[in-house]
Amino acid sequence: MDFNNIKIEITTNQRAFNISFIILAKEISKLIKSFLNGKALRPNGILNKIFKVVTLIIIKDLVKITSNCFINRTIPKSLKEFIIIVLHKKGKKDYSLLGNYKLITFKNMLIKVLEKHVANIILKVIKKYRLFFWN
Repeated sequence: MDFNNIKIEITTNQRAFNISFIILAKEISKLIKSFLNGKALRPNGILNKIFKVVTLIIIKDLVKITSNCFINRTIPKSLKEFIIIVLHKKGKKDYSLLGNYKLITFKNMLIKVLEKHVANIILKVIKKYRLFFWN
Protein backbone atom coordinates (compact mmCIF):
# COMPACT_ATOMS: atom_id res chain seq x y z
CA MET A 1 0.00 0.00 0.00
CA ASP A 2 1.30 3.47 -0.90
CA PHE A 3 0.73 6.21 1.69
CA ASN A 4 2.54 8.99 -0.18
CA ASN A 5 -0.69 10.65 -1.33
CA ILE A 6 -2.05 11.19 2.17
CA LYS A 7 -2.20 14.87 3.09
CA ILE A 8 -1.50 15.73 6.71
CA GLU A 9 -2.48 19.14 7.98
CA ILE A 10 -1.22 20.42 11.28
CA THR A 11 -2.80 23.35 13.04
CA THR A 12 -0.35 24.61 15.64
CA ASN A 13 -2.80 27.04 17.21
CA GLN A 14 -5.36 24.35 17.95
CA ARG A 15 -5.62 23.33 21.57
CA ALA A 16 -7.48 20.04 21.89
CA PHE A 17 -8.17 20.36 25.61
CA ASN A 18 -8.44 24.18 25.83
CA ILE A 19 -5.45 24.51 28.15
CA SER A 20 -4.23 28.00 28.96
CA PHE A 21 -0.55 28.71 28.38
CA ILE A 22 -0.51 31.44 31.02
CA ILE A 23 0.66 30.29 34.42
CA LEU A 24 -0.74 32.28 37.32
CA ALA A 25 1.46 33.66 40.09
CA LYS A 26 -0.71 31.89 42.67
CA GLU A 27 -0.07 28.55 40.96
CA ILE A 28 3.70 29.08 40.78
CA SER A 29 3.80 30.05 44.46
CA LYS A 30 1.85 26.92 45.38
CA LEU A 31 4.21 24.69 43.36
CA ILE A 32 7.32 26.25 44.88
CA LYS A 33 5.93 25.99 48.42
CA SER A 34 5.53 22.23 47.85
CA PHE A 35 9.31 21.78 47.50
CA LEU A 36 11.01 20.25 50.53
CA ASN A 37 13.37 22.55 52.46
CA GLY A 38 16.06 20.02 53.39
CA LYS A 39 17.18 19.25 49.83
CA ALA A 40 20.69 19.74 48.46
CA LEU A 41 21.77 22.60 46.22
CA ARG A 42 20.61 22.55 42.62
CA PRO A 43 22.79 23.40 39.60
CA ASN A 44 21.73 27.04 40.03
CA GLY A 45 23.17 26.92 43.57
CA ILE A 46 19.96 27.91 45.35
CA LEU A 47 18.51 26.04 48.32
CA ASN A 48 14.77 25.35 48.24
CA LYS A 49 14.34 27.27 51.49
CA ILE A 50 15.98 30.38 49.98
CA PHE A 51 14.13 29.99 46.68
CA LYS A 52 10.80 30.05 48.54
CA VAL A 53 11.66 33.41 50.15
CA VAL A 54 13.07 34.95 46.96
CA THR A 55 9.96 33.83 45.06
CA LEU A 56 7.94 36.50 46.87
CA ILE A 57 10.15 39.14 45.26
CA ILE A 58 10.57 37.69 41.75
CA ILE A 59 7.14 36.08 41.25
CA LYS A 60 6.20 38.39 38.34
CA ASP A 61 9.41 37.47 36.50
CA LEU A 62 8.81 33.77 37.14
CA VAL A 63 5.32 34.07 35.65
CA LYS A 64 6.75 35.76 32.54
CA ILE A 65 9.50 33.15 32.12
CA THR A 66 7.30 30.10 32.62
CA SER A 67 4.47 31.45 30.47
CA ASN A 68 6.98 32.32 27.75
CA CYS A 69 8.28 28.72 27.79
CA PHE A 70 4.76 27.41 27.18
CA ILE A 71 3.71 30.00 24.62
CA ASN A 72 6.89 29.59 22.53
CA ARG A 73 7.16 25.84 23.23
CA THR A 74 10.81 26.17 24.12
CA ILE A 75 12.92 25.69 27.21
CA PRO A 76 16.21 27.59 27.54
CA LYS A 77 19.31 25.39 27.47
CA SER A 78 20.36 26.58 30.93
CA LEU A 79 17.19 25.03 32.39
CA LYS A 80 17.94 21.69 30.76
CA GLU A 81 21.28 21.33 32.56
CA PHE A 82 21.42 19.01 35.53
CA ILE A 83 23.87 17.07 37.66
CA ILE A 84 23.71 13.31 38.18
CA ILE A 85 25.46 11.64 41.10
CA VAL A 86 25.86 7.88 41.44
CA LEU A 87 25.64 6.53 45.00
CA HIS A 88 26.25 3.02 46.24
CA LYS A 89 23.19 1.66 48.09
CA LYS A 90 23.64 0.86 51.77
CA GLY A 91 23.95 -2.80 52.62
CA LYS A 92 24.91 -3.83 49.08
CA LYS A 93 28.33 -5.47 49.12
CA ASP A 94 28.90 -6.35 45.47
CA TYR A 95 30.23 -3.21 43.77
CA SER A 96 30.15 -4.85 40.32
CA LEU A 97 26.33 -4.96 40.04
CA LEU A 98 24.59 -1.91 38.60
CA GLY A 99 21.49 -2.61 40.70
CA ASN A 100 23.51 -1.79 43.82
CA TYR A 101 23.73 1.86 42.81
CA LYS A 102 21.18 4.67 42.68
CA LEU A 103 21.19 7.86 40.67
CA ILE A 104 20.42 11.24 42.19
CA THR A 105 19.52 14.04 39.78
CA PHE A 106 19.88 17.69 40.69
CA LYS A 107 17.67 19.83 38.42
CA ASN A 108 17.23 23.56 38.09
CA MET A 109 14.39 24.86 40.29
CA LEU A 110 12.52 26.56 37.45
CA ILE A 111 12.42 23.40 35.35
CA LYS A 112 10.96 21.58 38.36
CA VAL A 113 8.20 24.21 38.50
CA LEU A 114 7.50 23.71 34.79
CA GLU A 115 7.46 19.91 35.17
CA LYS A 116 5.05 20.06 38.09
CA HIS A 117 2.80 22.46 36.20
CA VAL A 118 2.68 20.15 33.16
CA ALA A 119 2.00 17.15 35.42
CA ASN A 120 -0.90 19.02 37.03
CA ILE A 121 -2.35 19.90 33.61
CA ILE A 122 -2.11 16.27 32.49
CA LEU A 123 -3.78 15.09 35.68
CA LYS A 124 -6.64 17.59 35.24
CA VAL A 125 -7.19 16.43 31.64
CA ILE A 126 -7.11 12.76 32.69
CA LYS A 127 -9.70 13.39 35.39
CA LYS A 128 -11.92 15.66 33.27
CA TYR A 129 -12.08 13.29 30.30
CA ARG A 130 -11.86 10.10 32.40
CA LEU A 131 -8.93 8.78 30.40
CA PHE A 132 -7.98 6.38 33.21
CA PHE A 133 -10.23 4.64 35.65
CA TRP A 134 -9.28 4.50 39.31
CA ASN A 135 -11.19 4.10 42.54
